[in-house]
Amino acid sequence: MGGKRVGTVTITGARRRQPPAGGREVGIDRYKTIVFPNNLRALRKGAGYPKLLALAAALPDIPYIRLSKIERGEVFAKADELVRIAAALRVAPADLLVDIGDPAFDLSAWAAEIHDDRSFDRDAETFAALLGAALRHRRTSDAALTIAALDKDYGMPPVILSRIENAYKTLDRWNEATVAALCRIFDVGDVAELQRKVRALHAAGVLDALLDGISNPEQRVAKTCARVAELRAQLAGAPAVAAPAPPASVAEPALPTANDTGAARLLPVFGAPLADGLIAKAATGASVEAPRTAGPRAYGLRVCRPSLGGGLPGSATIIVDPERFPSSGGLAVVREADGLRLLSVTFDRNGAMKGYSQVPDREVALDALDPTDVAAVIAAYFE
Repeated sequence: MGGKRVGTVTITGARRRQPPAGGREVGIDRYKTIVFPNNLRALRKGAGYPKLLALAAALPDIPYIRLSKIERGEVFAKADELVRIAAALRVAPADLLVDIGDPAFDLSAWAAEIHDDRSFDRDAETFAALLGAALRHRRTSDAALTIAALDKDYGMPPVILSRIENAYKTLDRWNEATVAALCRIFDVGDVAELQRKVRALHAAGVLDALLDGISNPEQRVAKTCARVAELRAQLAGAPAVAAPAPPASVAEPALPTANDTGAARLLPVFGAPLADGLIAKAATGASVEAPRTAGPRAYGLRVCRPSLGGGLPGSATIIVDPERFPSSGGLAVVREADGLRLLSVTFDRNGAMKGYSQVPDREVALDALDPTDVAAVIAAYFE
């Protein structure tokens, strides 16, 4: 399979079958992103909320994206979040928890609705784990390779470093700048040489002690069980929270149209797809109901493409409020020279606010931008 040039780096086809490494066999965790399986999805549907968006409307203190990650098991919920979610569903908070260590619990069945095994490539996942271990070994073997030095001298931000060291995704899914930084860190000229160097370390047994901390299903299950036990203890003394009004019906509320005659405030909807994942602020002629918290300059924006993954499809319409700055766990819309970019927001290890896009793979330092170019997303509507 052919490759492409990345400066002085050549990326070879990551889906090509790789020969087995000579070191200890690498255990691959198919469900490494699922750290908190829970009963939220089943209880939500049973309580009359067929879509997560409807439940999110009853939980204004928990951002939709955060709620989605909790339901998908990608992040641990906090005890107070479980209390509020349980109140909305009219169940006990502990009912949301799952005993993942119970032999009767089947993680593959739980994840079937959200996990696509068709995209799983064992060879690519194996090399991702080896690369993570090799990068950890490289850092611990050279005192000069501090986190700060990797960021400043090699262009490897702390949050990306952490994701690579934990085999967050396969090599072919990292952008060109990250791949080039990896080649500089390992002092190689291209990806083929990087692969040879990493596999040589594995064959020599150098990476064996580090691999257990990267791709170890048993370790993941143990950590999950420990965190769930902590949550159970915290919930045992948690005060009750009044439940909000139940949903009027199981039907999802329809998007308001320009012909609505009620008292609801309507916002114009913009959005047309541009290259590089950008969105043009082009009028669509449609309108959408404003949330109660929307500022005077708020507007609707069609997502156009699932640039943040399947949790926010291209058919969705988000509400953008230029009067509000985004917070960690939420979404942001950034104004660039050629259009608008939708990003998920988090903090890195140093407390800097970062924005991320999956398709295309982008990282944006939000703290470095003019605040007038950054707006918070305060709601989303799904068709």
